[in-house]
Amino acid sequence: MKAYATLEIQISDQTATVGLNRPQIHNAFNEVMISEVLEIFTEIGKRDDIRVVLLRGRGKSFCAGADLNWMRDVAKYSYEQNYKESLQLSECFYAIYNCPKPTIAVVHGAAIGGANGLLAACDMAICDDETVFSLSEVKIGIVPACISPYVIKRVGEYGARELMLTGKRIKGKEAEHFRLVNKSLPANALENYLNDLIALLMSSDPKAMTHCKNLIDEVCNKIDLEEALSFTARIIAEIRASEEGQEGMAAFLEKRKAKWNL
Repeated sequence: MKAYATLEIQISDQTATVGLNRPQIHNAFNEVMISEVLEIFTEIGKRDDIRVVLLRGRGKSFCAGADLNWMRDVAKYSYEQNYKESLQLSECFYAIYNCPKPTIAVVHGAAIGGANGLLAACDMAICDDETVFSLSEVKIGIVPACISPYVIKRVGEYGARELMLTGKRIKGKEAEHFRLVNKSLPANALENYLNDLIALLMSSDPKAMTHCKNLIDEVCNKIDLEEALSFTARIIAEIRASEEGQEGMAAFLEKRKAKWNL
């Protein structure tokens, strides 16, 4: 896998770790990081040797939001330039959300502004109790536009209203209360919880998890309830007849491990 300017990529035991790698500025993102995150998640989605993806930040923080130097440049852009840059940011979040592999954001230190789009776009997000979160865009006269589809999916309309309108800072347990993260734990318990979560995902069939993600996407984003009747029936019929479906059901009935657990 190629070297990246703003990311550190590690692959071990079929788990890819995408590390935001600008620790000297708390992993604040600029146009280079946005482009590289978009590229790596697109690449990972095509690889059969990767079953789980972790998104982490190196150093003291997960991500401090947008790089101030980049923001100074953006402030001088024309509308057309701003639109092009913002569209790539939206595509970056969508690449994470649309990744066919299970994705987990492991958050520590701080997640400010647009960083919440990175974690909210993941399938699951966990943090330590002392992590600070803030949707602070309104404090500088802008709005959390590109991250809003993913944050609102996680916390709901009225949770989003509270967090986005106030821009207040919250810590891990309150972020869990809002459902911005799935779980907040003491720092010394985070890695064990993460390892257990990875083990659970590794015990699931890779193709079935991809089908499951596609199913959730279709039901939540693309079809109404009436269309869901035939769509969901068709999906389960196809999966039951598939190689992985036949193997999984046979293993269950024969009280043995399925081949992906061997």
